[in-house]
Amino acid sequence: MDKEYLKEHYEKHYGNCDEINYSFCPYRICPLGAHVDHQHGLVTGIAINYGIGVAYSVNDDGLIQLVSHNFKMRKRFNVKDVLVKLSDWADYYRGTISVLQKHFELKKGINAYIFGELPVGGLSSSAASIISFIIAIADANGLKLSDKELIEYSYQAETDFVGMSIGKLDQSSEVLAKKDRLLVLDTNSGEYETVAMEKPSAPFKFLIVHCGAERLLASSYYNIRVDECKAAAFIINSYTGTYKKFKDSFLKDVDIEMLDSYKDKMPENFFKRAMHYKTENERVKRGKLAWKSGDIEAFGKLVTESGISSIEQYEAGSELLIDLCEIMRNTDGVYGARFMGGGFNGACMAIIDPTKQDDIIDNIRNNYSLLHPEYADKAGYFICTSENGVGNK
Repeated sequence: MDKEYLKEHYEKHYGNCDEINYSFCPYRICPLGAHVDHQHGLVTGIAINYGIGVAYSVNDDGLIQLVSHNFKMRKRFNVKDVLVKLSDWADYYRGTISVLQKHFELKKGINAYIFGELPVGGLSSSAASIISFIIAIADANGLKLSDKELIEYSYQAETDFVGMSIGKLDQSSEVLAKKDRLLVLDTNSGEYETVAMEKPSAPFKFLIVHCGAERLLASSYYNIRVDECKAAAFIINSYTGTYKKFKDSFLKDVDIEMLDSYKDKMPENFFKRAMHYKTENERVKRGKLAWKSGDIEAFGKLVTESGISSIEQYEAGSELLIDLCEIMRNTDGVYGARFMGGGFNGACMAIIDPTKQDDIIDNIRNNYSLLHPEYADKAGYFICTSENGVGNK
């Protein structure tokens, strides 16, 4: 995080200030375990060396003032306000204050400039922005929050206030991850481990490619996919005599091994969502072993399989991301590739051979430009390494 850059832009909006503070939360990538955390499945996460930084000063009147590099219009509200959702970018921050109000007496506000180092989409910028904001608010009000509280409060802000039916992959990765390790999280029990790698079989880094198009407003689409997973669990439970209310139905709790027995009892799309869940959990288990042993080629192959399942079984991914993943998978020096996030435009991730990174980027850029020339100058290419989450700083 470039504090001088943040300071310069803070003072551009708020004027000179003798005491500017800084908070930061890294983005995350999810190599394996995509689209299953909301069903209490197994996930993996790696925090990366890019993220969201906040420059802020503390005020005594409880006023929250927000200026974002990525979004228009300054936003204002008070830490003592009864806050409601307004369906704009500041809802994530209103939601954060709304959650914190239930647990603490907030008195002090902040004047904040918020900067995301990468384009929005697929890297869990929403969770990173909430966590960096919570850290700033906690500092301003003298609160000491545990890792568990950081994860839970940021999760509640996004689910209870904003209305996204997410799991805890994003928040957990950005808080608990350790540099050069793979976070493996059971989102049902909350148990996790950070898995060290033995000597890697080949050199590797992560390549993030942003497709150049803004992320689509797809909360309803995302929530539909979640409901389809829950519907599959509800149907299987009904046929096995283990009745649960729809809201309490999760694929983690059903006998997923009996899925083929009920294939004809549910719509095809419900079956496909359940199949993605089943196979993705197995990929996480195999991926953990491949990572631990240092088998980069095997791990990359599983990442690619995960991406294909996300497209074919979970049926996520925009045209741009699907094309971009196809190009990445067929580029020499790429061990594995998949799109990140829900697939509503944004970014793809590849595990690559860094000795070939220039040729890899050139090949992807040239082929992507041929398919989508209108985005040739808007796409972004970023070489990344792993980083500690905020709980391990």
